[in-house]
Amino acid sequence: MIAVAKIGGHQALLEVGDILEVDKLEVEAGKKIKFETLLIAEADGSGFQVGAPTLGELVEAKVLSHGRGKKIRIFKMKPRKRYRRTQGHRQDYTEIEITSISGSSKKATPAKTEKTEKPVAKAPAKKAPAKKANGKPDDLTKIEGIGPKIAGLINDAGIVTFADLSKAKITVLQKVLDEAGSRYKAHDPSTWAEQAKLAAADKWDELKTLQDELDGGKRA
Repeated sequence: MIAVAKIGGHQALLEVGDILEVDKLEVEAGKKIKFETLLIAEADGSGFQVGAPTLGELVEAKVLSHGRGKKIRIFKMKPRKRYRRTQGHRQDYTEIEITSISGSSKKATPAKTEKTEKPVAKAPAKKAPAKKANGKPDDLTKIEGIGPKIAGLINDAGIVTFADLSKAKITVLQKVLDEAGSRYKAHDPSTWAEQAKLAAADKWDELKTLQDELDGGKRA
C-alpha cells in the first residue's frame, strides 16, 4: 500500500519500509509518530481513497535519529565597497522509517462523476497511413536523418514500414521533402533506403555501424 502524507509542511509519497530524512521533528529517537494522510491506494494504483482534506493519521513511522546536513557556505560581496561576508548553514533533519499504513478511519470522498457532454459533430478524420499486418507501422525515426515531422510526411505518401522505405526511390523521397517546403530542402534522403533495408532485416548492429559513419543521415 502507498500513501501521500503531510510531513512538516511538505507532502511525501510513502511505502512501508521507506527510510527518509525530513525537517527536524520534536520527537525522541526510538519513539513512533503518526502523520496526516491525504491519499492512500494499493501499490498498483487501485482502490485509492482521497481525503477531504485528510483521511486521518493513517501513516505511522519510527524516529531513527536526528542529525544535521552538510554545511552550505554562502559568500556575499559588493565590488568596490570592501564588503565580504561568509556564512555557513547546516539544516537539522530527522531520519524516520515508515512502519505501517493503515486503512481509512474516515469515510473517503467519492470520486466525482464526469458530466456527460452533448456529442459534437466531428470533422472528418484524416486518412490513417496504411499499417503492417501486425497493426503497427514501423518507427521511421530510427533512420538517421528522419525526425517525427519528416516521418509524418513520408507516412502520408504511403511509406509506413522499413520495407516500404527500402524500396522507395530517392527522387520520390526528395519530391516529398520539396513539396513540404523550403525548411526540408537541406535534408538528404540518399541513405534512407539503405538504412531501412538493414532495419527491415533486423540487422540493428550493422545499422548502428552504418549510422556511426553518417552525419545527420548524410555520408561525410
